[in-house]
Amino acid sequence: MQRRVIGSFEEQDVEEVILSSQEGVRVTIMTYGAAIRDWQVPVEGELRSVTLGFDNFEFYPKYSPYFGAVAGRVANRTAGSTFTLDGQRHRLVANEGDNHLHGGPRGIGKQNWRIEDYDGARVMLSLFSPDGDMGYPGALAITVCYRLTGHRLEIAFTADASQKTPVNLVQHNYFNLMGTGDVLGHRLKIEASAYTPVGDDQTATGEILPVESTCHDFRVERTLREDNGRPLALDHNLVLDTRRDRALPSAVLTAPDDSLTLRLFTDQPGLQVYNGWKLNVPVPGLAGRRYEAFGGLCLEDQNFPGTLNHAHFPDPFVEPGTPYVHRCAIEIG
Repeated sequence: MQRRVIGSFEEQDVEEVILSSQEGVRVTIMTYGAAIRDWQVPVEGELRSVTLGFDNFEFYPKYSPYFGAVAGRVANRTAGSTFTLDGQRHRLVANEGDNHLHGGPRGIGKQNWRIEDYDGARVMLSLFSPDGDMGYPGALAITVCYRLTGHRLEIAFTADASQKTPVNLVQHNYFNLMGTGDVLGHRLKIEASAYTPVGDDQTATGEILPVESTCHDFRVERTLREDNGRPLALDHNLVLDTRRDRALPSAVLTAPDDSLTLRLFTDQPGLQVYNGWKLNVPVPGLAGRRYEAFGGLCLEDQNFPGTLNHAHFPDPFVEPGTPYVHRCAIEIG
């Protein structure tokens, strides 16, 4: 078992643990943001980092675009940073123009969690978010458990609320199965026949439209380029097919040279696909790499973005005695 202090945040130690499997996979997780800091997979006898991150912890608070973090309380964008619950209007803290993104400027992905249990293949972390945190009603006791078995990482979220409140947690990895370069040549397949459009400010319009004849159609495996070879700029929620076989992956991502394949399994109704077209990180990442536009692909299994303000979207609210539960698994090999 490997556990060590890697830095300090708000006068608290930031710790890091490494999960490892007999197959040689290593997943590094830190308490800041409960984030996956590095994910290494053996390829032809060498370990390859397949997620984006930093060797230097000090870069995370200032420069990280949620690399590997658990985002929330409500991930993605809430238009106007407001929502109504049981007739009462709640104002959240804006951090993207007028909108609220990934839980606000001090969301749970920007706080230091606590390690509750660790045994070398599994780690459980917890965070207490008090009543009024970033504008959310009620206190929330959150846990995330990572368990590595072979090439499969299982992620289980729970959140217990003191009063009715919205919750939508996202694990915000940026994947690059080649370990370097852009992800435009990766091939992606998703079990999704619809998507939720966004307006100019990237907030959900409330529509649910078919993916057919759009750039969001990944029902048949394809790269992240247009037919003419130009890069696609993707940052949209796809509506996963409700009748899909949950024993099969909802999304499959394959490296351009077929050296690695990622399979994502989830119980959530949506999957945000963002191919990092806005990336321009000014400091070095893992092993000194530079992360530029299209450098990583996010596959964020989630409730629909904008669900706080669109009643016909899946219900995001939890109450005392009915905790939030979210399970997913990711296999890379």
